[in-house]
Amino acid sequence: MTPFTEPTKLRVLITGAAGIIGMCLRNHWRGRYGLLRLADIAEQRPADAGEEVRTFDIRDIDTVEPCMQGIDCVVHLAGVPVEDSWEKVLPLNIEGCYNVFEAARRQGVRRVVFASSNHAVGYHRREKFIDNAVQPRPDSRYGVSKVFGEALGRMYADKYGLSVACLRIGTFRLPDRPVESRQLLTWISHRDMAQLARRCVEHESYHFVVAYGVSNNLRSRWDNSSVKFLGYQPEDDSEAYAAEILAQGVAENPVAAQFHGGFFCPMEFVGTTDRIS
Repeated sequence: MTPFTEPTKLRVLITGAAGIIGMCLRNHWRGRYGLLRLADIAEQRPADAGEEVRTFDIRDIDTVEPCMQGIDCVVHLAGVPVEDSWEKVLPLNIEGCYNVFEAARRQGVRRVVFASSNHAVGYHRREKFIDNAVQPRPDSRYGVSKVFGEALGRMYADKYGLSVACLRIGTFRLPDRPVESRQLLTWISHRDMAQLARRCVEHESYHFVVAYGVSNNLRSRWDNSSVKFLGYQPEDDSEAYAAEILAQGVAENPVAAQFHGGFFCPMEFVGTTDRIS
């Protein structure tokens, strides 16, 4: 059995490889692993040396399972990346997420790195620093799907022995920089995202972990101290863009500004914020 600490021998699958995070990981990880298998329903560029390109649909486990054959670690990015209707979230982020974990189990995959989101905890108040032990407070249907994915990962770790990491990703952008005031708290650069996911792929041993996907931002409100053992050392800080962004004088939505989830929180909002402790 190949140790996770020997990356040149590892076989790694990225689902959703045609998305912006998937393409980032592909570019940063080129030549790092024994095999980098890239799966998506969307068209991808041809495989480079050490790569395989696969077409699959996470809604159909019969197309997912063959992608898992011979894989050591899955980095699961595929799905709806923003808030959307339940008719889109359910088959892709709920049923599709189950298909990925179940296909991984069936094929003997040892580790899954799941792209969760800060929107799983978006209705926690922003004045509070939060760590990975806070209760779920999803701010959207999308956020609910990420809570589901984290819970599913926990169950597959406890019941089936998979090693599972859930990354509550902040603001990942193309181009690679923050552009508004909330992103000064939540931004994660491309190289930091690639490093964090790599640390989760290659760490020697863990059972189940939750980490925030955020750069070394001066204004960050998320605490990763309990997962220092992963070795993640973010290199970038959004403060380099702060003066330019704040000089624009653009006020954040008053509901969004109260919560970690930002602009997802006022979507369809008809309650009163004083009832959200």
